[in-house]
Amino acid sequence: MAGETKKRIIETALALFSQSGYLATSMNDIAQQVGLTKAALYKHFSGKQEILDCIIAQMERMDLERAQEYEMPETEPDGFAEAYQHIPAEQIYAYSLAQFRHWTEEEFPARFRRMLTLEQYRDPEMGRLYRDYLAGGPVEYMAAIFRKMADSDAQAMQLALRFYGPMFLLYSVYDESEDRKSVIEALDTHIRTFIEQLEAEKRRRK
Repeated sequence: MAGETKKRIIETALALFSQSGYLATSMNDIAQQVGLTKAALYKHFSGKQEILDCIIAQMERMDLERAQEYEMPETEPDGFAEAYQHIPAEQIYAYSLAQFRHWTEEEFPARFRRMLTLEQYRDPEMGRLYRDYLAGGPVEYMAAIFRKMADSDAQAMQLALRFYGPMFLLYSVYDESEDRKSVIEALDTHIRTFIEQLEAEKRRRK
């Protein structure tokens, strides 16, 4: 029962954080929305930071589960490129599309993304999380993957920007679109076209 209450608190808090912002949401706001007294809420969490820590921990678990589901390499960045040499293009395509759907269609990560977008300029920690999850982190991850396929670090970064840039833009397009299916279709075309071009480049280099 206590576990269910904590889960409900975390999900309710994230919903409020994604609507009003983390800084603007109080423990009293969360308690009222959950249907608890403030004192009862503090029996489960010491404050907003502890709730946020639980939200981040859940996001980390979801990331790991998704990587395992799509059998993506679990290695340090220096080993990404070597590991990805042996991953079929179709598998990279499926994982990339799943990443986008994760951040847009799944309620918990979609709200986490909106919270970070709201708070990235208001709070240094939120800004760091935004970069790690949605901006610089994904670009650096992709650049490490493309390093074996490029002549230099700069070229690998350009490949990463070419791949991830449209995906990053389409997050905002998706949020505002009345035809979200077309956004997914646009992303699908982008990923397939990019992978086809990358595969052609790999064959040319052999």
